[in-house]
This record gives sequence, structure tokens and C-alpha cells, in this order.
Amino acid sequence: MRTNPFYDAWLFLTGSTGEHEASGVGWLLTVLYLALLIASIAIAYRNWRQDASQRTMGHLATWFMRVMIGTMWYQGSIWKLPLPVAGGFRASISPMSQYAAFDFFKWIVDNIFLHILPVLGPLVFLTEMLLAVSYILGFLVRPFGVYGMLYTLPLWIGLYRQPEEWPWLYVFLIFVQGFFVVTDAGRSLGLDAVIARKPFGPFAGDGLLARVHRKIA
Repeated sequence: MRTNPFYDAWLFLTGSTGEHEASGVGWLLTVLYLALLIASIAIAYRNWRQDASQRTMGHLATWFMRVMIGTMWYQGSIWKLPLPVAGGFRASISPMSQYAAFDFFKWIVDNIFLHILPVLGPLVFLTEMLLAVSYILGFLVRPFGVYGMLYTLPLWIGLYRQPEEWPWLYVFLIFVQGFFVVTDAGRSLGLDAVIARKPFGPFAGDGLLARVHRKIA
């Protein structure tokens, strides 16, 4: 069946993609994504209403791009299900042993990655889900942005010579996440801005979480 971006987006939002169906928990993934999206909009509205400095096109554009990249990671995490080793995940790792940019990386894939897929699969799923949650909510975006850049790097190296891949896609993804880091994108209509303006719960006072958040976010 031929598809288009709008139809594909509809399938994703309604949990009707093949990846949703294969996961076995497609309905739960859909509910969770919609909950994150609603929360992100509510957080953005709170910032917009309470802080006049947030009412700019720059902050709005940064919020939108951050949510979209978070959505990309969320959608990408789905085909890592069901755990521990989804067929799609195995199919994405295997080509790296042939198409990686460097021989040492091919060796790593052949002799390590392919032998620990039951461990690697859940770790990759968790990583991508955490990146999604961070970006969509605008929470701890700076440290997760650095993490996302480092996570994307082996994808770029591992699929560099894959004929169906365009290596610049991964370079651009690294750059976008780098943009989130240098612009502190979580403070553009995100939860990081709410916490910085009026700390609450464990982020109030001089506790450990409060100090860590002030320092890295």
C-alpha cells in the first residue's frame, strides 16, 4: 500500500502501524504517547502564561522541534518491541557487521553485539524511550541531548556504507541534538523552565536533585 506523511502520522497517532501491532502493547504505547503530548502542551502553556520572556517565536519553534525529535525517538523505540529481541531490532543491527565504516566496528558487531542481543535490545529500547520522554517534556534536555548525540554516533558509523542509508541523516540528528544542548532547549516552554523558575518537590531547596538540576539543566 502506498502511504504519505499524513496517513503515516495518523496510523502512528491511532496505534495502527505494523510496529504497534507487533509490539503486543500497541494500545498502551498510544495512550502513553498521547499522555506525554498532552503533558508537553500543558507545560508549554504554563510557561507561556507565567513567563512573558517565553512568549517568542524562537521559544515556540524550539519547543516544536524538541517535541518532534522526541516523537521520532518514541516511534523508533516501538520496533524494538517485543523484548528482549525484536525482529526489527535484529535486522537493524546485523547490517552493521557488513556496512560499518571501520573494520574494528564490524568486529564489535560480529563478536559482541550480535551475541548479547537479549541484553542490548532492552537497553536500546530504554535509551530511546528516555530520550523521547526527555525531549517531549523538556526535562533534563541538556544531559539527554549529549547522551543522544553519543548514542547516534555508532549508528552513523555502523550504517555508514549501507546502500539504503544516507549517512548525513545521522549527522543531522547529532547536530539537532547538539542544538538542544547549546540552546538549553528544555527551558523553551519545557519542564526545565518550570523547575528553574519555581522549583517544586525534590527540586526545591538545596537537596541533591535540586543542586544537580541547577547545574546540568
